[in-house]
Formats: sequence, structure tokens, C-alpha cells
Amino acid sequence: MIEMKVAGIALEAASRSPFILLKDSSERRALPIFIGQEQARSIISALEKHYPPRPLTHDLIANIFDSWDLNLEKVIIHSLRDNTFYAVLCLQKGEVKKEIDCRPSDAVAIALRTDCPIWVMEEVIADASIPVDRDADDAEREAFKEFVSDLSPEELIKRGGYKQH
Repeated sequence: MIEMKVAGIALEAASRSPFILLKDSSERRALPIFIGQEQARSIISALEKHYPPRPLTHDLIANIFDSWDLNLEKVIIHSLRDNTFYAVLCLQKGEVKKEIDCRPSDAVAIALRTDCPIWVMEEVIADASIPVDRDADDAEREAFKEFVSDLSPEELIKRGGYKQH
């Protein structure tokens, strides 16, 4: 799993549909997830630390967690099937842990309100992410090729800590 942060909300140019943009810590990969208008407003509100006078749904859920001493340990975006992302809320109360199925947009909106980390499975990132820094990716690939081309079997054995017989 890779921890990701919300980079923001954007609109797809042709359809004007909103999407969340998640980025990894190196900011080399970005994961766009299309969401509804209401979820976009809720996420923007949390990002801007703007809270309505009366709690809306995601605020209410965060308040319930707080009132019942439920700890939202993390949210996990765990799969992508038929262009639909799937997520779970990982809750803990004392020794009891539960995973609750939810939409990624709701998971992100709640995570932002509870300062909870957002994790994405590697397979999802491999299937749906977009490169952000192609130059850095190319440079890393070239450096690896150079490293491997200069590596002898003896050097590989030595670096691996194995003894030759």
C-alpha cells in the first residue's frame, strides 16, 4: 500500500465532471478518481477548513466517531473494477477493529475531517495512476539500466551478502 494525499479537486475538461487528485509522497504518481458534485463540495470544504454552522453528512460521521471514541485508523482504496473504485474505512474501538465498505469520495471526505491517512493498494495505482514527473521516471530508469549493466554476477553476490563457495 502507498500513502497518498489529496492534491485537490479538478474538473475534467470535456464533461466538467469533478475528480479528486491523490498524489504519492514523491509526487511522481497521481490518481484521479471521478466523484459527484456534492462529494466535491464536501472535500473542498474540508480542504479549506470551512465548516458549516450545522454538520453535513461527512461532518456528522466524524462527530459520531468522536462521540463514540471510534478511531478511524486509515482509509484504503483497495480495488478498481469496471471503472469503479472501492474503499473501506478501517475503524478501531479498543481491541475491536472493523472495515466498513464505502465510496472513495466519502472515505476521503471523512479522512480529511479526522486527519486520517489515505492508503491506496499498489495494484490500483499501477492500473489507474498517471505519471506526474516523466523526466524523473526516465532518469530513474536510465540510472537503473546503467547500474545493472555495470553489475557483474560476483558483485551481485557480494552486495547480497552471500558467500561464494
